[in-house]
Amino acid sequence: MNLEDLIFKAGDATEEPSSPTGGIPRQKVPGFIRWPVRLFFLPFVLLDVTMQKFARWLIPPPFKTVGKCKKRGNCCHYIMIRKPKGFFGWAFQFWNTQFQGFYLRDKEDYEYENHRVMIMGCRYLQKDGSCKHHKLRPMVCRKWPVIENFEQPRMLKGCGFKAIPRKK
Repeated sequence: MNLEDLIFKAGDATEEPSSPTGGIPRQKVPGFIRWPVRLFFLPFVLLDVTMQKFARWLIPPPFKTVGKCKKRGNCCHYIMIRKPKGFFGWAFQFWNTQFQGFYLRDKEDYEYENHRVMIMGCRYLQKDGSCKHHKLRPMVCRKWPVIENFEQPRMLKGCGFKAIPRKK
């Protein structure tokens, strides 16, 4: 299956996709290490989010987000994260899988906007479509849906959000 088919499937999904072969892998780093590390980095994440909001206030992007999350969880089942190479790529994947709570949904890499991406799922998604650890959620989750200054907005079909052009 190619990435476009996967994104289309994710947008239309009405039920949770099947788990990866062998189930969702266990995290190797114990919780008593994971959670303090995530708490340590939380102020930096919040500072980054605040600065991004300030920058968007100064220079508004051409689109704005309207609507609200329908809590279908589809964006949490198909998280695209760019795949870096080398040691930093390994460290980035380790951080995302062992500390952030993501797991590889598929061993296959995909091509998206001229970059290799990994498709991941979130182990903290609850049955009602909410996040079990909403206050400590990763940056990729805090920024969703993505509205860039120089690109088309990215949203899954049926998520509840829409991007509309900003009035000048």
